[in-house]
Amino acid sequence: MTLQEPIDEGLRALGLAIDDDARARMRAHLDLVAKWNRVHNLTSVREPEQMVTLHLIDSLSVLPHLGNAQRIADIGTGAGFPGVPLALARPQARVTLVESSHKKCSFLEQVKAEVGIPNIEVVCERVEQWTPAEPFDAVVSRAFAELADFVLQARHLVRPGGTILAMKGVYPYEEIARLPATHRVRDVAEMRVPGLDAKRHLVVMEAV
Repeated sequence: MTLQEPIDEGLRALGLAIDDDARARMRAHLDLVAKWNRVHNLTSVREPEQMVTLHLIDSLSVLPHLGNAQRIADIGTGAGFPGVPLALARPQARVTLVESSHKKCSFLEQVKAEVGIPNIEVVCERVEQWTPAEPFDAVVSRAFAELADFVLQARHLVRPGGTILAMKGVYPYEEIARLPATHRVRDVAEMRVPGLDAKRHLVVMEAV
């Protein structure tokens, strides 16, 4: 079975209509992750087929919660998750990948050039030290930090009325209780990721 088959199966299970070109680029991204991972240890997931579920499909599960966001920042993107899949699924949006590791930023620049993803930008900075030219509609993270730390470090990136989205595992009761009073939780959505048995939740926050 080629890697394209589990990708197509996962997209069908999510109910996403993604064109053939974007699907091929998703596969090319995973191929590059697997290739670089052998030397640079970008992710603890070693098997490409596991990457389909644990990285690609998991990343795309956030799509319905982004609303009409046209400017999206992915904080602590690592090997490009969830930012690269989101950019491929939403070619009309601009997605900025923020990562402090120079090794990972070099990889992301390689992905942008080799896979051909014109709507991503790579920013190699610590999030709390970076100020964008204009704020984002949505800022998302995947296992970047505790909710309170994430909000404190990233809130300056979000436009008024925008959202901060944190992808989590089990329902983060204690983390939510420690959120600063400046932000409230709009929703905690239980995410259903095809092929993944583990609990997944998305915490959607906004400034009060």
